[in-house]
Parts: sequence; structure tokens; C-alpha cells
Amino acid sequence: MAQAAAFPGLSLTMIIIKSESELNRMRESGALVARVLQAVAARVSPGVTTRELADFAHELIRAAGAENAFLGYRGFPGKICVSVNEEVVHGIPGDRRIEMGDLVSIDIGLRFKGFVGDTATTVMVGVTDPRRILMVRTAERALVAGIAAARAGNRLFDISHAVQTVTESEGFSVVRDFVGHGIGRQMHEDPQVPNFGAAGKGPRLKPGMTLAIEPMVNMGDHGVMVGSDRWTVRTEDGLPSVHFEHMVAIREGEAEVLTRVP
Repeated sequence: MAQAAAFPGLSLTMIIIKSESELNRMRESGALVARVLQAVAARVSPGVTTRELADFAHELIRAAGAENAFLGYRGFPGKICVSVNEEVVHGIPGDRRIEMGDLVSIDIGLRFKGFVGDTATTVMVGVTDPRRILMVRTAERALVAGIAAARAGNRLFDISHAVQTVTESEGFSVVRDFVGHGIGRQMHEDPQVPNFGAAGKGPRLKPGMTLAIEPMVNMGDHGVMVGSDRWTVRTEDGLPSVHFEHMVAIREGEAEVLTRVP
């Protein structure tokens, strides 16, 4: 779940370092939420309602002995976030039926053994428009680039710069009003992880830090607005947007992706 940008918490003293035992539990929560996301994404098809996707995810979470981390979080009324086309993030599931040509972003969070798992993907439903397909592929590459920059010794904004560079190289834009975040026992921990910024800035990354890196990529301008439901974020220009997210642990070498299906 994306965090509204405010950019506090960039002081290194505020960043939580996880012990190996804590990381082991985060690996479990990450693997579990990744499996749930994979199962829900496979259900996305024309005619299915966003509420049906949410109910399915909720039952999988409960059956695994975990808690739904989104439902009720800061008042959020949905079981997961389902954002379609021009909806960027935090879409509330309801009666809307998926249609051919839709871009469906799914964001799922759970709590397992005291730690939060949070991950997101965008599903193309019979999409044939080359520009929409390129946007999805670019967002995926931007996430990969951000993860590659998330390594001990680098600076926080090295991640941001990598995401922005890949995204803008294809003429797309990154959302600036909502960002990634630290994660662990809480959904949103320090630091915030913007998807834009100058390389070499921000606190230095250290082993044991855990981050949720989540590019939100717009086809048009980066501007967004929050809807009347006070949750659903949409593009200001009405053009589509996509969302991907992985949780990672900073290591001495490459970052460890915690939300990858084993």
C-alpha cells in the first residue's frame, strides 16, 4: 500500500535494522503474500467484479492463518486494493466488473507472525494497445532497476533515481504524491521511498533495512487526485496508470526480494 508523500524520516537514525530472526519472519510473510497475489492475479478476467477478487484474497489470507493488513488500516474499507485503468492506487473493491482492455492493479497486504507482507502487480486483460503494454513492461523494468540499486553502501535516492530514469526513458511519468516505504512490524515505517530524485542523496543503506519499493507509473502527466471516497487515487488527466511492488531486504550484495513466489 503506497504512502502519501511527506518525506519525513530521512534521518538514518530513524531507519529500523532487522535482526536475522526478524528477517526470517519477514521472509515468511513476504512469501505468503506473494502466493496470495499470484492466485488473485490468476482470477482477473472479464466479468469478474473487483469485490469478488477481494473476497477471494481475504479467504486465502484467513485460511493461511494470517490477518488482513489492509482492512480497516487508517479506515480503509476494502480487503485489498484494486485499481483499474486511470485509478493509480487504493481502489476500493466493489461491483465494477473487469472488462477486456483493462489494466488491473492489485495490491495486497497481510500480517503473519507479527510482520507485514505487502506486494502489488498489474494485470493486462486482453490489452492490445502497444503503448499500454509498453507502460506495463517499463514499470516492471523500473522496479527491477530500483531493486538493483537497493544495496548496502548506496543512498536511498539511488533507488528513486533508478526508477525515474527507466520510467522517463520511455516517455512515461512517475507518481510523486505517493511513494514506497520502509516496512516490517508496521505497514509504513521510515524511510519513505520516492520513485524520483537525484542519485547520491538520502541516508546510506545498511544491511537489515527492509523496504517496499513500488513504482506507480502514469501514461501521461504525474499529477494525481484523491476521489470523493477519500481513498481512490486517480490520474488528473484521466490516462491510465500501473503499479508494481516488492518488499526487499538490504544485503551486502544484491537486495533480497522478500515477495517473490518460491
